[in-house]
Amino acid sequence: MTERTPRILVAGLGNIFLGDDAFGVEVARRLLRRPVRGGMRVVDFGIAGIDLIYALQEGYDLVILVDAVARGGPPGTLYLIQPDMQTGDDDPPAFDPHDMDPAKVLAWVASMPQTVARVLLVACEVTPPDERTVAEGLSQAVGEAVEPAAALIERLAAQPAAHETAAEPQRL
Repeated sequence: MTERTPRILVAGLGNIFLGDDAFGVEVARRLLRRPVRGGMRVVDFGIAGIDLIYALQEGYDLVILVDAVARGGPPGTLYLIQPDMQTGDDDPPAFDPHDMDPAKVLAWVASMPQTVARVLLVACEVTPPDERTVAEGLSQAVGEAVEPAAALIERLAAQPAAHETAAEPQRL
């Protein structure tokens, strides 16, 4: 009997015109330049939240969202977070198809009958909001976190069931 190859979606999120917000997009682009791992699909969703909702309904065993966060840590800090998929609400939240709010996307997907087996968030601390400007390109600290994030995602994809995460985010 052969084992089924787990289906894994890596979703790069962010706006390329808002500096460090493009972290997830840059990680997806880095992964897309590498050989494809069996069962792993890498997509640069950018700010296309509705496309992500459709993709999350395709029966993936593991979804790895890659995004920028502001949690108060030093810029470039990586986190591994297991989002709470329980919304406690049966109705999907209001959703703007021209916006990308990962929390709303996950709440929307959780309200649907077919859900994703497991979701992880690989996130990078961005520069403080008051220092961000409308600009292309990542800050040096966030840019230096792209390769370690890509390597972490490859490790997670290599053994998707082996990486249990705590309820609290893990600073990496």
